[in-house]
Amino acid sequence: MGQLSFFSAEAMPPEVTDLSGLLAGPGQMVTAGSGARISVVVDEMWRARAVARQIEEAGLPVEIARSEEGRRLVRTDVVPELSTLARSWTRGAVKSVPTTWVPGARELRMWALAAGYGENDGERFVLGLDAHAPESHPQLALALMRAGIAPTLIGTRGARPGLRIAGRRRLMRLAENIGEPPEDADPGLGWPRF
Repeated sequence: MGQLSFFSAEAMPPEVTDLSGLLAGPGQMVTAGSGARISVVVDEMWRARAVARQIEEAGLPVEIARSEEGRRLVRTDVVPELSTLARSWTRGAVKSVPTTWVPGARELRMWALAAGYGENDGERFVLGLDAHAPESHPQLALALMRAGIAPTLIGTRGARPGLRIAGRRRLMRLAENIGEPPEDADPGLGWPRF
């Protein structure tokens, strides 16, 4: 167990913009009237509960449901508070990373909770990307570099693209930002430690 970093997600106050971490990963958004909804499909129930907690902490209503394919779906209500975020993350009807976006600690935590996984017994950690938005992948790699964590883009031709973080210093920086894993997280997840 490491010491809590001053810049850790647990040390930062929750904000609606934390949900941009879901959009960096496989999260989707829908606009309706003067509001918007953000949703993400996850594989494990612990991920669904952890993402829902983060959304609740940001002051938004949230539910855990099932997608049409029977997978776990975490989604907000359609609320006006998400309109600005939805507008900044779309170009037309396509998800697009804002050119100035730099993920903070809470955004990185949200991304890791929804789509992060370890590789090779914790020697690497991957932040999953949206396979349906391949044009966003290089932009997200650049945004992560601006946050001080240089990744490698992987799986661009497959169904599981991601940004791989490797190396002790980079993993430590990521771990300092995203904090400890949820208590009910899969023990084999490979969450980075500091």
